[in-house]
Parts: sequence; structure tokens; C-alpha cells
Amino acid sequence: MQDPNEDTEWNDILRAKGIIPPKEAEITEDDVVNMMEQTIQEKSHGKAMENMNLDELDELEDDEDEEILAQYRQQRIAEIKRLQAKEKYGFVKEISAQDYVQEVNQAGDGVWVILHLYKQGIPLCALLNQYFATLAAKFPATKFIKSISTVCIPNYPDKNLPTIFVYYEGDMKKQMVGPTEFGGMNITMEELEWILSEVGAVKTTLEKKPERKQRNTFTVLSGNSANQDSSDDDDY
Repeated sequence: MQDPNEDTEWNDILRAKGIIPPKEAEITEDDVVNMMEQTIQEKSHGKAMENMNLDELDELEDDEDEEILAQYRQQRIAEIKRLQAKEKYGFVKEISAQDYVQEVNQAGDGVWVILHLYKQGIPLCALLNQYFATLAAKFPATKFIKSISTVCIPNYPDKNLPTIFVYYEGDMKKQMVGPTEFGGMNITMEELEWILSEVGAVKTTLEKKPERKQRNTFTVLSGNSANQDSSDDDDY
């Protein structure tokens, strides 16, 4: 009897008329890989392997091909170590003038550093310090540091506060000096995050630039003028 799976014109006619069943599909190497990945996902309740932790990968090694899963596990370990190496900050560090070179100029390859110069008693400085604490935890791959202005730079004028310097690999990429640069007390944390993301210092999840609220000129002036003295009249 002729093989019904044989590729012949006669068999094609018989299949078209429903006299013989359709030809059995050949299983390719890609089909095998896809079936294995589907099985792995079903066993892990649909969770992708790249999102599994090491314990979950260990459990899968008991059931699946050890060599393939061991390779996935090593890749996942390398990825976790890479992220941990970059995300090593997560807090705001207070520095002095003696720390500047080490913390800024020698921060390392690929490191963004954001420095806030502030002074106690200036409301906008206090607000930005609050934002810094939240943003440092949100973006642990970026180094957030702060320093009392006159501790870091002697005779730094209060009229220039707050001041934010953004560095990459020791080179300054952006500076924001004085209250009007920030829009006064109306600046939001989302707006500051967007500003820092524009220069590349953080990788924001914001989809568009936050709308800036109407500036309160009285708040800006009253928040800073009380802390100025005659020595600050000279330009820095």
C-alpha cells in the first residue's frame, strides 16, 4: 500500500478530497525549543525565566534539562551581580570639602553624581533635601550627595542657594544655581526627576515633562532673603 505521508501529487489529490488524512507535520528544532520553553513556563505558572529568582531556577533544575537550566541560572547570576554593582548607592551622603575629590572627581567610570549645596534655615533647600532622599532610593545607580554650602565652598553666597551640580565621570554636565532656577517652592519632585533625566543622570519612568505650577514669587523671596547677609552681595 502506498504511504499516505509520502509527498506525491496523487496523495495531495486524495488529501484534498478527504480520502486520506492530512500529512503529519514534521517537528522542527524550533518546535522542540518552543515546546520546552512552554513546558518550563507552565511549571513555573507562566513566569518568564528571566524574571525568576535563583531558588525558582533551582527548583526547575530538578525537572528539566540540567545543562540548559544551569546555563540560564549562570546568566541570571551574572545579571544580578551586574545590577548590584551599579545600584550600590540608594541614599544621600553628606560630604565636606575634603571628600569632594574622592566623591565627585574620582567617583568612577559610568557614575553620575548629583551634588546639592544647601544651608539650614532655607525652606527651598530643605524641600530639595527631602526630594533627594526619595530620588536616591528610587535611583540607586546614581550617587546623590549634599553639603552645607560654606563647608564645601568657603564664602559661597546664600543668594546662590540652593545649588545643584550634576557630574558624569567627574565632569560637570549641568548646574542649577539660585531659587529662580528651580521655580521656588512650587517645584515638585517629579519635575526635579525630569530635569535630572534630561541630562541623563537618572532613568525616569515619567512619560512626559510634568507641568510646572505657577511660581509663588513671595515664597521664593521670603524663603531666601532672610538668610542673606551683606557678605553675599558679591558675585561668587
